[in-house]
Amino acid sequence: MKKRILFIATGGTIASEVTSLGLKPGISAGGLLRAVPAISGLCDVDCLELYSLDSTDIGPEHWLGMAAAVRENYASYDGFVISHGTDTMAYSAAALSYLVQGSRKPVILTGAQKPIGFDTTDSRVNLLDSFICACAESMHGVMIVFNGRVILGTRAEKTHSKSFDAFSSINYPHIADLRDGRLMQYITPEFLAEPVFSRELNPRVSLMKLIPGSDAAQLEFLLSRSDALVIESFGVGGLPRGMHAAVHALARAGKLIVMTTQVQNEGSDLAVYGTGRPLSEDPLILEAYDMTTEAAVTKLMWLLPRAATQEEAARLFYTPVNRDILGTA
Repeated sequence: MKKRILFIATGGTIASEVTSLGLKPGISAGGLLRAVPAISGLCDVDCLELYSLDSTDIGPEHWLGMAAAVRENYASYDGFVISHGTDTMAYSAAALSYLVQGSRKPVILTGAQKPIGFDTTDSRVNLLDSFICACAESMHGVMIVFNGRVILGTRAEKTHSKSFDAFSSINYPHIADLRDGRLMQYITPEFLAEPVFSRELNPRVSLMKLIPGSDAAQLEFLLSRSDALVIESFGVGGLPRGMHAAVHALARAGKLIVMTTQVQNEGSDLAVYGTGRPLSEDPLILEAYDMTTEAAVTKLMWLLPRAATQEEAARLFYTPVNRDILGTA
């Protein structure tokens, strides 16, 4: 019996057409499927036109909409494929990993660097690969399928702006490859007997990327408008000395602060240098370690409505979800 897959369209480059204002989404989910006839021989597909947006315009309210589409249709389908723009796909995949936890059924995001109507496009292969994964018994949970790679939703980052090899798996191996329609799987994602769905996010999370000359006034301003802040520091982590007092004070005032690194691979380790060790010794300041920035930001949005205290927030932040964090100090 063929698998039943729900195809959820949100727009993005894959569905875009050339206009006088540049590429804009305009092709329906049905139009995308018609361009890849092999999919109809693989599974039975229903389409849901959820959004028609450039992914630059996608935010927390749209993540909740995607999660709701999966939740409301979960009992009726064997898997889900979400077409999405590449620019914020890693954020959406991370967010969905927290909003749809432990799914036995695959929830796959994919897209393309070139629209499906272009002669030189990666969209047809990415779509077919995504439906192959959505039909696989061994695939579980939220992931990105792109350019022949399967990446956990919490581990993906867009690392190339133009080439077809757009996404990398950060600090964790990609879980499978696809070659000529054949799935070669190395890691089987974990799942729960029943998925855990969440219906709320707090979008009041900010990100500060340090540059030489950053000062305390900048982080104070960001936290005046936010409940949590992720600070991308240099190297293994740390802050200029002039910012330490402000960070400690803001944490004691109830703000959630997460230290991470702007270096893509190998993660943070605040305890190594004197610019970071005092932060690592403050239990109110959290550290992302090997997490991606996308995962850290969206996990904070997810946990803020659920944590009544900073201690509970820390517990939730350090509890692994979809292998978003491998270990802490």
